[in-house]
Amino acid sequence: MSLIIERSGALASLQDGGRFGVRHLGVTQGGALDWVSQGWANWLLGNPPDAATVEITLGNVTLRAEADTCLAICGADLNATLDDQPLLPGRSFTIRKGQRLTFAQPREGVRAYLAAPGGFAAAPVLDSCATVRREQLGGLHGDGRPLEAEDRLHWNGTAPAPRELPTGQPARLLPSGPLPVVLGAQIGDFSGQSLFDVFNSDWTVDQRADRMGIRLLGPVLRSTRQSMISEGVPLGAIQVPPDGQPIVLMNDRQTIGGYPRLGALTPLAVAQLAQCLPASVLRLKPVALQSAQQEQRRLLAAWQQQPVER
Repeated sequence: MSLIIERSGALASLQDGGRFGVRHLGVTQGGALDWVSQGWANWLLGNPPDAATVEITLGNVTLRAEADTCLAICGADLNATLDDQPLLPGRSFTIRKGQRLTFAQPREGVRAYLAAPGGFAAAPVLDSCATVRREQLGGLHGDGRPLEAEDRLHWNGTAPAPRELPTGQPARLLPSGPLPVVLGAQIGDFSGQSLFDVFNSDWTVDQRADRMGIRLLGPVLRSTRQSMISEGVPLGAIQVPPDGQPIVLMNDRQTIGGYPRLGALTPLAVAQLAQCLPASVLRLKPVALQSAQQEQRRLLAAWQQQPVER
C-alpha cells in the first residue's frame, strides 16, 4: 500500500503534530503549520488529529497510487485533480491503483494537507516524524529532507468509509477577521503610538515568509528596551527587530530569541496566518488568555465528535 511521488518541488514534506519536550536541547517544534486543516484531514479518515500527513505548499506535486485506498485533503485549494478531474479540499475520496493525484498552483490559500488511513508511515526521530530541514531531522528518511520524486509513501491503516466534514465547518481555513494576539511580558516597553498602530493598522504579509517565520509590513513599531537577554519563544510569538517590522515565529522557529515581543498569536491564528499568501492584508486584535484557551478547547472537542458517513 503506497503512493509514489512522480513530481515534487522543494516545499512538500511529511508533518505530524510536532516534536515536544526537546527545546532545552535546541531542537524546535516542527509539525504542520496549519495544524487545524491537518486535524480535519485526519478526522475525515478517523485518524488521530496529529497523525502524519503530507504538507503541500504552493502545489507542484503529482502522486500515483500503487493500491486502492481512501485519502483526504483539507486546507488550501491548490487546484487538485484526480486523473484530471477537479478535486476540492475538505473531503475524503477513493483513489484507485494507477490513478494520479496532482496539485497544481494555489487558487486560495497556501498549504494543503493530504491524509492517509492511519497516517503516513515514517520512523520517528525524538518521538516525531515532523520534517525540519534546518535541523536535518524527521521526514520520510529521518534526515529532514523534503519529499522528492521517486519517494514512496506508505500508510499505517486500512481504508475507512468516506466521511464528510461537520455542518458549518469550512473546507478551507482563512482569516475571517483580525487575528487574535495574547499580549506578552514586554508589551509595556512599546510606545503608546506603536501600541495604537499595532491594532489599528493594516499589515501586509511579506514575501520573506517560510516555516520559521512570517514578516509583516506596516507601521514602524518602537520599543524603549535597548537590549534583553535571549529567552524561550513560543509558537506565534511576535518579535519586533530594530527595523520595527514584526516577525511572527512559526513551527520551525529558533528556540530562543532576544528581540522584544508584543505577545503571541493564538494557535488558531497561527494556522490562519499559515494560509495567507504574500501581499495578503490582515489586522491584529488583543485577546484575553482565557478566551484563547476556551477557543482552543472548543476546537479540540470538535475532533471528538463521531464522523458522519455519506
